[in-house]
Amino acid sequence: GKSTVAAQLSHTLASQGYAVGLLDVDLCGPSAPRMAGVAEGHTIHRSGSGAWTPVYATPNLAVMSISFLLQDSNQAVVWRGPRKNALIQQFLTETDWTGDTNGLDYLIVDTPPGTSDEHISTVQYLQKAGAVSGAIVVTTPEEVSMADVRKELNFCQKTKVPVLGIVENMGTYCTKLSHLKFHKNSLDDDCTDELLNLLREKCPEALDCMVSANVFPTSGNGPKGMAEQYGVPYWGSIPLDPELLKACEVGACFVESNPQSPTSESLNSLARKITKILPVEEAE
Repeated sequence: GKSTVAAQLSHTLASQGYAVGLLDVDLCGPSAPRMAGVAEGHTIHRSGSGAWTPVYATPNLAVMSISFLLQDSNQAVVWRGPRKNALIQQFLTETDWTGDTNGLDYLIVDTPPGTSDEHISTVQYLQKAGAVSGAIVVTTPEEVSMADVRKELNFCQKTKVPVLGIVENMGTYCTKLSHLKFHKNSLDDDCTDELLNLLREKCPEALDCMVSANVFPTSGNGPKGMAEQYGVPYWGSIPLDPELLKACEVGACFVESNPQSPTSESLNSLARKITKILPVEEAE
């Protein structure tokens, strides 16, 4: 869910008027353009100065990704470390983010899982520029995921990257009761219409209730306990919401299309934490 969080956090900050750049360094599985709302077929160009110009999803949301360099969106990127490092260096040093906003307020970098070449190169180049504000670490609550995330937390410690917060993603399934499917004795025995009609007759207000269920088995104290163990902030959870997944599929800003959703509150809370910890200085 890292790409979901990165894309929707970018959307949310942009919806609040900030100038945001979304840099996709998941070179083997780029998904940021789709989630940001950039349709297939876009390519990046070099400006008169020789710099790359990112693709703009909105006037204040710019996106940069290897997918803009591929002739076929299904093309596999089979590269060794040095070639990956060279492209990331170009992304970070040769992209002109000026646009109509005269630069960026926030650059969100979407990384692949693990602690591979992409992470090392990104951190090294940003640290040389003194531009590493921190990392947001995303995890689901089961041990299989958290075991990998502990390695990422150790990576941040070793590279001296501040961890801004840990986000628990997809721990709870959340939707309206009326969006559920119901079955009697087997999945083939669908009684959804029957039950929903009964509720409309006997208890119509129940149809607007939100229902939730834990998706993954939580290990120990879950991501919150892991945050305490590593002495980093726990930034709360984002539900597994079908409407959020739909928004990512079409590249929509979830908080604008679903402002009353509990998921929107989670995303707005993340954005508030970012803008509080990393306030934008007003131009004089």
